[in-house]
Order: sequence, then structure tokens, then C-alpha cells
Amino acid sequence: MPIQKATREVFAQLIHSIRELSPGEYVEPCNSLMNNSVGKHVRHIIELFQCLENGYGSGMVSYDSRKRDTKIEEDRGLAISLLENITDQMDKPNKELVMISVFGSEEKAIPIATNYYRELAYNLEHTIHHMALIRVGISEVSRIELSPEFGIAPSTLKHRAECVQ
Repeated sequence: MPIQKATREVFAQLIHSIRELSPGEYVEPCNSLMNNSVGKHVRHIIELFQCLENGYGSGMVSYDSRKRDTKIEEDRGLAISLLENITDQMDKPNKELVMISVFGSEEKAIPIATNYYRELAYNLEHTIHHMALIRVGISEVSRIELSPEFGIAPSTLKHRAECVQ
């Protein structure tokens, strides 16, 4: 499935960058990220995929109820292991889901009809967005080189390639 393949490719870039960072660089607060670390952004990515995985069986997904496990943002090895586990578990058939979320000042949770592939696509786009922020953070705390595609949406890469021709 193309969504899973694209997610694996993006996760491979993310895993590579995490491995290149020192433990200190992974947890260092970044001024440009409002004192959040690269690790905090990685945790956020992981936890949204975990919410989708955890809700698949019941058909109910709530990103608002994620754990916010600080161990993920502090331990590069754990983050890498969880990213690898996610890639191993995402080859599921598409099925109808309900996303439960609270929006704005509304106190009542709102159910929204969706499906597994749609949520995978959302999480992939969300991951790329956070990787763009991670790129900014890495440039502040480290000298590692990231691939030119890191944190860039596939549609943007395609557009850039078309403009060069």
C-alpha cells in the first residue's frame, strides 16, 4: 500500500537522524522550538501513531487521549524501537473508524467518521510537518546533515522537480 510505503520511507529518514544525534542533542531544548527538544517532537509523532494503533481494534481513535510519555522524548533508543514497531504494525486492512476529538473551547467530544487509511495519511502528513520543525531544531543543536527531503512534503518535492524541468 502506498501510504505504508511512504510512511516507512519517512520513518527511515527520521530514525537515521535520531541515530546521528547524540543523547544530549536529542533532549536539548531549542530556542527556535519554544524550548522544546527534538525528542519532544519525535514523541508527539510516535504517540499519534500509537493512538491509531490502539484504536484500530475498537474502531475508536482519540488523539486527545495520548499518553505523553516523557521516556520517549528522553531515550533515543526507545524512540527508534517504537518507530520500528509502528512500521511493523501498520499493514492492516482499511476499515471504518470514528475519531473522537474536542475542538476549540467545546467541552463535548465530537465523533467524526473516518477510516484507517485516511488516518494513516493524516499521521504521515503530520509527521512530515513535525520533521520540518525537527530540522529547525537539529540545525540549532547539532551539525549533522539531513537529507534534502527531510521534512518536505512529497507534493512540494514533486512541484520543485517539475519547476526545474
